[in-house]
Amino acid sequence: MRILIAEDDPALADALLQTLRQSGYAVDSVNNGGEADAALGANDFDLLILDVGLPKLSGYEVLKRLRARDSRLPVLMLTARDGVDDRVRGLDLGADDYLAKPFEVAELKARVRALTRRGLSGAPTLIKHGPLSFDQVGRVADLCGERLELSARELDLLELLLARRGRLVRKEQLVDHLCEWGEEVSTNAIEVYVHRLRKKLDPGGVKISTVRGVGYCLETPAES
Repeated sequence: MRILIAEDDPALADALLQTLRQSGYAVDSVNNGGEADAALGANDFDLLILDVGLPKLSGYEVLKRLRARDSRLPVLMLTARDGVDDRVRGLDLGADDYLAKPFEVAELKARVRALTRRGLSGAPTLIKHGPLSFDQVGRVADLCGERLELSARELDLLELLLARRGRLVRKEQLVDHLCEWGEEVSTNAIEVYVHRLRKKLDPGGVKISTVRGVGYCLETPAES
């Protein structure tokens, strides 16, 4: 499960980051609304934890733009404002839950668990692509009925290519998806992961095409 935290208080953001990572989530963090909006437009997340009082773009504006893109991503809003009008505004814009600061860590974790379960319940957990199938919950892939031995990075790469199959995925998007925000990674490393994954998919006729210098695309499988 991948979570995006949009919070401009460094101490709180770091505490949330550490708490959720210790609970087994993959967590990215941004500190303003502009970066949050950009991250949501370029990456796939399972939950957004969104502070109302963000610089550049408010949490309300980030949420408004997210829902305008027809995204059903679960959103937990954080705010120091505990007025009824503020809660109503957030919920009317499409927030799924609201948590006023200060809050107990146990309550935050419980709400995160509830929202991630809610997000999974309405989404398919098995993606099929010709002879390839990928179980998003179990994190396993089968090719022609045989289990593929894939590293964690290869699984992440495959999941993103499957989610956007038939469309170009830019190298920058792969870097953001495979690595935590702020972590340096070279495009050479991305090329290595793609090369390894391609070799494992080729025997089943599943092809990853390359647009040189731009990115990759999981091709539509040939008709049997």
